Amino acid sequence: MPSFDATGDHNFKSGFIAIAGSPNVGKSTLLNRMLGEKISITSKKPQTTRNRILGILHRPSAQLIFIDTPGVHRASSSFNLRIVDAALSALSDADLILLVADATVSDQAAEQFLLDRLKNHQRPVVLALNKIDLLHKSDLLGIIDRWSALYRFEALVPISARTGIQVEPLTDTIEQLMPEGPPYFAQDELTDQPERSIAAEMIREKVFRLTGQEIPYATAVVVDAFSEAGDGRLVRIEATIHVERDSQKGIIIGRRGQKLKQIGEAARKEIERMVGTRVYLKLFVRVQKNWSKDPKALRRFGY
Repeated sequence: MPSFDATGDHNFKSGFIAIAGSPNVGKSTLLNRMLGEKISITSKKPQTTRNRILGILHRPSAQLIFIDTPGVHRASSSFNLRIVDAALSALSDADLILLVADATVSDQAAEQFLLDRLKNHQRPVVLALNKIDLLHKSDLLGIIDRWSALYRFEALVPISARTGIQVEPLTDTIEQLMPEGPPYFAQDELTDQPERSIAAEMIREKVFRLTGQEIPYATAVVVDAFSEAGDGRLVRIEATIHVERDSQKGIIIGRRGQKLKQIGEAARKEIERMVGTRVYLKLFVRVQKNWSKDPKALRRFGY
């Protein structure tokens, strides 16, 4: 067996892990927890993640490359069908599938829908039973038994992505199942996403968190300009929040522009943590009628 190594001391492992699951089970929270950095946006609303997000975890003996995918669900609209297709296509590219499930919820139809699709890909599957911090220990054994009967998992690890409980043992388990191979990315790389793409996602996250139920799903964010000032101490960003109706534009702007200001301030602070310097963020809101049903608009917005 060949020896692949970043240090010269031991066999090195590397591989791609697709993080799959139903909407709102904590996939992005888990990825951010494992990486120790925020690269994937989160909110309490389902379907926050729309595209595949790649995160790279560097360990002494392995490089684990995680692909955070949108929630897999029965979709009907063309927009949601594209989102689910993006999630399922990531499964084919992976060496291992990390299935994340909400241990506090039992939805047998959704579970079976997802497990049937995992069988089609014939990849080893590790189950992370998330949100165990919200359960009584006496209930957990029964939940583990129920999931164990549904599928032949390589491993089953109860975790809490929010608090970090059992996340390190889960990561150890994943590393053990990776094939031997060289690192694919340099040690200082955390993701393959450019900063402007992550900035757009951070703005969209604030829209998700700071507006009502309807608004987030009608929004897409495009960064129009992203540049550093000459001394590198300031990043200037201009971005447009696209919505589908005039009424949605009014809600995002808010009375006297207060809601848009709130979104911008929250996003700016998050982006500043990412880029490590001050950020000047200017936001615009534009109505693009029914963009989620327009194939050209979907492509332009990256879906």
